[in-house]
Amino acid sequence: MNNLDKLIRHFENFPGIGARQARRFAFHILTLPQSETQEISDLILSLQSTVAECQSCHRFFARSGGEASLCQLCSDPNRDRTKLTVVERDTDIQAIERSGVYDGLYFVLGGTVPLLSSKETKALRSGALKAVVEQRTSEDLSEIILAFAVNPDGENTARYVESLLRDYITTHNLKVSQLGRGLSTGSELEYADPETIKNALLNRH
Repeated sequence: MNNLDKLIRHFENFPGIGARQARRFAFHILTLPQSETQEISDLILSLQSTVAECQSCHRFFARSGGEASLCQLCSDPNRDRTKLTVVERDTDIQAIERSGVYDGLYFVLGGTVPLLSSKETKALRSGALKAVVEQRTSEDLSEIILAFAVNPDGENTARYVESLLRDYITTHNLKVSQLGRGLSTGSELEYADPETIKNALLNRH
């Protein structure tokens, strides 16, 4: 396999990218000036030293300097620590933040639990989520919001998380809610507009 084929194969592994798009990306790079391809290469190589994973919510964030272990959201004293929203991926947090109606904290689960398979649960941050909820309940956590896509896999993931946290929910009388009307069936948070997410948050149940 030559380098071009290897690059196409890497692009095919990107979320939501098919074989045709992967080829377009690869051939587009071939048309760029060497200075631009070098810049792209340098940016990719620098990610590990300039971007970190938050130790609390597990989203990736750009370090503003030093060795910060918490992202800007988790370290913000003005965020409402009584609410914790569990999402599938980092981009869901960005979508919710654009709605401008949520001021609580987050946790990135790292994927979903497919309805017809349980193998994917091994890749999820189940243990980390339990640890965060245990820590938060010893403080002032009162509500867990399950913000997953409105499709069978998203609904199955919500059931999985509720089952995972059942003991904490019962012992500490935590409220568990899900996004309400506003998101149509099949919707993913990443692609929803701010007003739609706003309505889904305000009407959570």
